[in-house]
Amino acid sequence: MDYSHTESMINLPAHANRHALRGFSLLAKLTDMGVIAALLVIAIALHEMDWNTGYSVAAALSGMLFVTFGEFAGVYRPWRGETSKRQFFQILGVWLQVAALLLLLAYLFKSTANFSRVATGAWLLLVPLLLSGWRAGARTLSERIGTHVGHRRQILLWGSGDVAERLKRTIQHSPWLGLNLHTQVDYPDVDDSAPASSPGPATSVAATKPLAVCGGETLDAQLQRIEALVRAGEVEIVYIALPSGGQARDHANRLIERLADSAASVFLVPDFFTSDLAHGTWSNLHGIPLLSVYDTPFWGVDGWLKRAEDIVIASLILLIIALPLLAIALAIKLSSPGPVLFKQRRYGINSRQIRVWKFRSMTVCDDGDRFTQAKRQDPRITPLGAFLRRTSLDELPQFINVLLGDMSIVGPRPHPVAMNEHYRGQIRGYVLRHRVRPGITGWAQVNGWRGETDTVEKITTRVEHDIWYIRNWSIWLDLKIILKTILYGFSHRNAY
Repeated sequence: MDYSHTESMINLPAHANRHALRGFSLLAKLTDMGVIAALLVIAIALHEMDWNTGYSVAAALSGMLFVTFGEFAGVYRPWRGETSKRQFFQILGVWLQVAALLLLLAYLFKSTANFSRVATGAWLLLVPLLLSGWRAGARTLSERIGTHVGHRRQILLWGSGDVAERLKRTIQHSPWLGLNLHTQVDYPDVDDSAPASSPGPATSVAATKPLAVCGGETLDAQLQRIEALVRAGEVEIVYIALPSGGQARDHANRLIERLADSAASVFLVPDFFTSDLAHGTWSNLHGIPLLSVYDTPFWGVDGWLKRAEDIVIASLILLIIALPLLAIALAIKLSSPGPVLFKQRRYGINSRQIRVWKFRSMTVCDDGDRFTQAKRQDPRITPLGAFLRRTSLDELPQFINVLLGDMSIVGPRPHPVAMNEHYRGQIRGYVLRHRVRPGITGWAQVNGWRGETDTVEKITTRVEHDIWYIRNWSIWLDLKIILKTILYGFSHRNAY
């Protein structure tokens, strides 16, 4: 099959799109900070109040806080077809966090009397409206001029038939959705006379029989081509729009399995042949129904709720444990040579590498391409380190990782990079746990699956618990896990 006609649809190379994204994000942040400050100036002027240093601090601090919280909540991500309504509530959620923190600081510093309640109240009410307003205006302008302002998510469409054509037209004729059809791969007419069985989790894709030939290229070659584009980072979202019946379902499953070990979002555009995907969630793209196969639950309002939960809880815990942290650091320094903190490379959200902080509990600080898990009676563990590991006190510095945005309070535990590379090819769906921020504690840990994973069965069970958490996440589930961690999770027979 000749792909030359599809490659001509690429608007920008990958590096140019990244520059466009950064440029749009910077412009949006500067605009937001300007709107926030300007509204405060206007509110004070209209109420004929004198400007003082407190207002200057409030204007600068509120702008920086909104940009910081907004970054974590996804306010500055590409719009991806989000509705204006959902975007407004996303902005409102971030602004409520900023307002609450400003009011708390004013109370703590006993400076509330220095501010006009009427003027600041009007300012607090108007900011989310104006921030949403300029975005709505930019969206309308981009629709009229036929281009999307900023980064456009690169789409790969694999399919044929009416559903695929409708999806293609929607993407091409709706630039305000923030999507660009990077590549379209036409699903070939396949001989369905002999139904093929879908390979199970333990079946090698290479062991299945060759697929039908279309235009001189097998369908296997198509799958390899799509996988290569995803792994090269040229496409961020894959839409699968195959006809119902025949072998299409098996072929879709084969691509889904191939992309389970990637960071791309994958969506089925259903012809209602995927009813067994009980954990899929429905969404739509401008009226076209989509069933997500691999995606994150922390998008939009849920994303900022999760982030607000992390910031509030991590801040409170760090205030409570500040003195114990200093005492443990001093004890480590006096008891054995070496650094107080051990910063290890691990995978965070979207398989990006992060540095996870721990109190050093060993005589070594291994962070190379090979990783040896701690074992019972491990000679590398120091006497103080054994106590810290047994009581999980060595994990306390990770609350700083939470505030930095690398981790969450609750989520799949991050594994060392070398351990990830070892297991990702052995366990189906292993990388799905990287679609959310890793956690200090998680569903697997409070169910007893922590510590050494010396067998594939153990790590598989842990991954299954992590994926269950991602699919069933709620604030209440997080609170339940946190409570179980406090009551039962600090010390465990597998903690050594």
